[in-house]
Amino acid sequence: MKTKIIYYLNTFLIYSMIGYIIETSLKYLVFNGMNNGILYGPWIPVYGMGSVFIILITNFVFQKIKVPRWLKIILVFLLSAIILTLIELLGGILIEKIFHKVFWDYSDMKLHIGHYISIEMALLWGVMSLVVIYIIKPLIDKIIEKIPSIITYLVLTAFILDLCFTLLLT
Repeated sequence: MKTKIIYYLNTFLIYSMIGYIIETSLKYLVFNGMNNGILYGPWIPVYGMGSVFIILITNFVFQKIKVPRWLKIILVFLLSAIILTLIELLGGILIEKIFHKVFWDYSDMKLHIGHYISIEMALLWGVMSLVVIYIIKPLIDKIIEKIPSIITYLVLTAFILDLCFTLLLT
C-alpha cells in the first residue's frame, strides 16, 4: 500500500466527494432548500474527516486488541456513532461561528440534543460506518491503490485553494 499519508489524504478527498454527491442528491431529490456544503467545489470535508477517523479507529484500535467479530461490529458501531456525532457537533459550531450560517438543524427530531446533533442521526452514523468499513472501504481502497501521487497532490491543491477562497470570500 502507498504511504499512509497519501492513503489518508486520498481517503479524506474521496469520502468528502462522496459526501458531496450524497448531499447534493438529497438536496435535489428529497429536501428542497437543503444546504450541501460550505465550499465551492465538489466536497464536504466533514464526511472525509469522519471517514478518516473511523478508518483510523478500525485500523489501529482493532489491530492491537483481538475481539470476536460480532463484538468488533458492535464496538465500531458505538464508537462511530459517538465520534461522528461529536465531529458533526464541532462542524456545526465551526460553520456557524466562521460563516454565520446554520447548515443543518435537528430540532424537529424527537431525540435532538441542541440543533446540531440527535440520537437518530447518531444511530444513522453508526450504521453508515459499518457500511463504509465493511462494504465501501474495500472497494475504495482498490481505487486508492491506483491513484498516482501527483493526482492526489493536484486534487489536494484544488481543495486547499477552494478552502482559502471560501474563507476569504465569506
